[in-house]
Amino acid sequence: MGNLLKVLNSPDLEQGPNFFLDFENAHPSENERAVWDNVAQVLSRAEQVLAALQAYQGAGPHIREAISHPSDEEQQHKAWEAVCPLVSKLKSFYEFSLQLESALHNLLTVLTAPPLSPTQHLEREQALAKQFAEILHFTLQFDELKMTNPAIQNDFSYYRRTLSRMRMRSAKSLCDVDVTNEMANRMSLFYAEATPMLKTLSDTTSRFVAENKNLRLENTTDCLCTMAGVCKVMLEMPEYRGRFASPETESFCLRVMVGVIILYDHVHPVGAFARTSKIDMKGCIRVLKEQPAANVEALMNALRYTTRHINDESSCKQIRSMLQ
Repeated sequence: MGNLLKVLNSPDLEQGPNFFLDFENAHPSENERAVWDNVAQVLSRAEQVLAALQAYQGAGPHIREAISHPSDEEQQHKAWEAVCPLVSKLKSFYEFSLQLESALHNLLTVLTAPPLSPTQHLEREQALAKQFAEILHFTLQFDELKMTNPAIQNDFSYYRRTLSRMRMRSAKSLCDVDVTNEMANRMSLFYAEATPMLKTLSDTTSRFVAENKNLRLENTTDCLCTMAGVCKVMLEMPEYRGRFASPETESFCLRVMVGVIILYDHVHPVGAFARTSKIDMKGCIRVLKEQPAANVEALMNALRYTTRHINDESSCKQIRSMLQ
């Protein structure tokens, strides 16, 4: 399919770029290789993290027994031994979010660098754009799983409540979990978020803009809105969808489109929902609504509840109505 292809020039598409971005077969050029290798090393763990989160069962029965029998030392010990390995998993998820944060920063540095336009970057660094998309795809999958698993918050809350008391007892009562108070505080803030990975990426993108004061804001926001436009056009045009080798690429594009909209809304001063937004929000929402409801409800909720400007006075009322 080649790199980023300008395959249509339809007058009916008044907003957004008319591009096909090969999310399935993009390979890094020599110029991309150093950054690509760094990000690829992080992304190589993504499927493992998702599988571990999907299999996360929690220590609910042990915790309930321990709470119901506070003087029964055996029940307390069983609950503690059940929670500790789970906290190790939660720590690994949190540490992976920090790696994603660094990877996203590296990608934004390249994809927003002047003097190239966002379109030129997507054309020339397609493999890096694909990695950016993979980070967003993972992020929305992770947050969808986390939101439907209350055991995560319950386990970690029990761990924090019990930690000080257990440390006062015999060392044999402790399992080998290296979670300092500082680490526990950071993890607590992370898991308190309904969508912790999205919050991490949004904060990273906002911090990237704040730290790069010599870089025009439009370099970042145009990169995000161009990616949203690419995904929208690829999904709504049969000529483009027909190029997908796998049916999973459609859901991939949907998640990426929603992800970049959320990042744009957190970074742009008036957000993605204002009439002046460069993102065709009506078109993006229409594309979402055309998909089977079971596939997009979580994505619609992400737009409703994790964006920053949806309820602003400057936001288009028609767009808000479409999301209701």
